[in-house]
Amino acid sequence: MTTAVHTAGREDASLRPWAAEARATLALSWPMILTNLAQTALNATDVILVGWMGGHALAAAALGTNLYFALLIFGIGLTGATAPMIARERGRNRHAVREVRRTVRQGLWASVALAVPFWLVLWHTEAILLAFRQEPRLAADAGIYMRGLQWALLPFLFYLVLRSFVAALERPMWSVAVGLMGVAVNAVAVWALVFGHFGLPRMGLLGAGIGSTLAATMMALGMALVVSVDRRFRRYRLFGRFWRADWGRFRELWRLGLPMAFAICFEVTVFNAAVFLMGLIGADSVAAHAIAIQIASLTFMVPLGFSQAVTVRVGRAYGAGDREAIRRAGWVAFAMTIAFMSVTCAVMILAPGVLIGAFIDRADPANAEVFALAVVFLGVAGIFQIFDGAQAVVAGMLRGLHDTRVPMIYAGLGFWGVGLSSSVAFGFGLGLEGLGIWIGLACGLGVVAALLIARWLRRDRLGLERGGHRAVAPAH
Repeated sequence: MTTAVHTAGREDASLRPWAAEARATLALSWPMILTNLAQTALNATDVILVGWMGGHALAAAALGTNLYFALLIFGIGLTGATAPMIARERGRNRHAVREVRRTVRQGLWASVALAVPFWLVLWHTEAILLAFRQEPRLAADAGIYMRGLQWALLPFLFYLVLRSFVAALERPMWSVAVGLMGVAVNAVAVWALVFGHFGLPRMGLLGAGIGSTLAATMMALGMALVVSVDRRFRRYRLFGRFWRADWGRFRELWRLGLPMAFAICFEVTVFNAAVFLMGLIGADSVAAHAIAIQIASLTFMVPLGFSQAVTVRVGRAYGAGDREAIRRAGWVAFAMTIAFMSVTCAVMILAPGVLIGAFIDRADPANAEVFALAVVFLGVAGIFQIFDGAQAVVAGMLRGLHDTRVPMIYAGLGFWGVGLSSSVAFGFGLGLEGLGIWIGLACGLGVVAALLIARWLRRDRLGLERGGHRAVAPAH
């Protein structure tokens, strides 16, 4: 009897660290999920308000936004390197101040270094779209929209760097509050400037761009105020000696962040390419694809939040040289992600009509073909939910180990080498059309997920290779 009690007690004790890790991961991830949803709401607000101007204005804004987001996504990947760098420093020394401040400062420097050349590119939006043989009037209006929107790039990157800082300190609720403030400011500013309310001139597309820039600026200033005033943040004096160069840390950020940026771009651009492939099939396929991908993108905000959280959790354990903590942090986040995506997979397969009905009227005969195609696409999307969640969270786990270069190669091979080629082969070679394109996307995600998981399983060796002054000990 005594032996049984002692055995149960040991089992209970062995589970406590896992339960504590699960609580810590949930506490860190759910505010990040809300922040991601707030950013999605920013984009949705712009689409709705510009859509009130008419189809032409919406098409012009969509063209401009696609170019803007191609550059912004790269910036998000690069500046995202600040989170694992800060987490590692806090793992080494939880009271580290100077090293954390240096990392944040160089993240802000990197934002400026990116924004200036990107501004030059966006200033010539009309010429770029004309070079891609877009309709001249649409290209001109997209250029007008971008003259207001392009300036949002730098403040939004500043916001993201400061958001990484508060997340790495495991205080992410401030980023939720500021993000929701940004949604409100964006909605009011765009509405007022587009349609001329509150005594302001009616500025149309230019006003929509300026409104979004104002919202991004408010978000950056809001985060700057938080980190300057809150007692848990102000001791870092993030903006002290801002102009002091730190070239070693600057190079380290680019070394870690550039592969992250390219990996994200590989993933985003293959889904952009899928839209063009759908366009070769027909308008109904494009519409059904848009519905299915919107639903999948919304559910993806959850594994994205887990991925951001696990980068911090693994990064802290990596900095502390605690191999067991690395293992717990990674597998806890992985299990939570797969559990959630399994539920969304079941919903997409078993009740697609409920989800699709939020976008189109099922009873309208004109929507019959779109609805039928969307059901098929959503069935495949349900299956790739598992792959998508797995590759997202494992990528975050590896970033916590400062391992980004090989995952970038995996992303290129998986998304473009396998995903795009499979989409073309299944969609057009085998005549499966839209279904084949979605099967190809699922294949790409599955390959990336498998490669990243295999990479994570070799994490002990990676810990030694990536170094730091406390390398993770190898397994025996």
